[in-house]
Amino acid sequence: MVRTIAVDPSSPDVATIHEAARLLRGGGLVAFPTETVYGLGARGLDGACVRRIFAAKGRPGTHPLILHVTDLAMAALLVRSPADLEPFARRFWPGPLTLVAERSALVPPEITGGGETVALRAPSHPVALALLRALGEPIAAPSANRYQTLSPTLASHVLKSLGDAVDLVLDGGACPEGLESTVLDVTASPPRVLRPGALPLALLREVDPRVEYIQTTVAVGPRASPGLDARHYAPRIPLRLASSAAELLANIASARGRGGRVAVLARDGDIRALGPAVSSLASLVSRLPDEPIPCAAALYAALHAIEDADTTEIHALLPPDADPWTPIRDRLLRASHPG
Repeated sequence: MVRTIAVDPSSPDVATIHEAARLLRGGGLVAFPTETVYGLGARGLDGACVRRIFAAKGRPGTHPLILHVTDLAMAALLVRSPADLEPFARRFWPGPLTLVAERSALVPPEITGGGETVALRAPSHPVALALLRALGEPIAAPSANRYQTLSPTLASHVLKSLGDAVDLVLDGGACPEGLESTVLDVTASPPRVLRPGALPLALLREVDPRVEYIQTTVAVGPRASPGLDARHYAPRIPLRLASSAAELLANIASARGRGGRVAVLARDGDIRALGPAVSSLASLVSRLPDEPIPCAAALYAALHAIEDADTTEIHALLPPDADPWTPIRDRLLRASHPG
């Protein structure tokens, strides 16, 4: 049975962190909290260790992994042109921003999915930073879950998805951001967001107003960033989206007519506006906060809770098609894609 050790995120226990670093040095897999989601960590510059991540997740080898670093100085060793990272790294690291740049020869091909760029991030979570400093080298760490399933924001989510495939889980409680990092490709001109995430687009545009974002999917083959599958971040049960309250009610009524046990996921204000019709039709009503940042933080936890309940379908109302709702829409659209 996989070991789980509780860690105080405000003051990580030194002995526990050093034990986790020892496991990593020996080729093990350690799940640990970041400010975004839990990561599945391995030594990032050792191809054999990295391959264990792909096996544990069931992840295709063409999908790149994010390398976590302590700071810009460590990242500079992993890219051809450190200056490409500097404007955004100095402003947002440590934090929920992943930067894609041309890789140096130190980065093994397993990390990049066979491509010539590498995705780098310096996390701000005290447990993640303590582990990186104790190990003294980059940690490869995609989300700690099976490929294409819901990302974990609690240690229990990691155990549910990966079980004994991981050697140790550091339980630091809930991830505060609750949504993956924003991924920015600085090899593009202008810089291009490949995956919207916990760092808003508006803040990136304060550094460079030219930063652009167009939702992208990659059907097959190598890609520059994680999170570009048409189907991703998906619960085990079907998720159907609605663009309006009227469409949501119609979808719920149709599902009930088929004998489905329906879960409804929407912002609190939308559910109040819909009135008693929702509660009379749904087996479970899950309310998300009305504001984008707390809504993003609660999204995966709500979907995990629904997934674990006795329901057969999830019906959700999409948030507005505008920043800062962009990352939430992205996750819901990918989670509902038939694949």
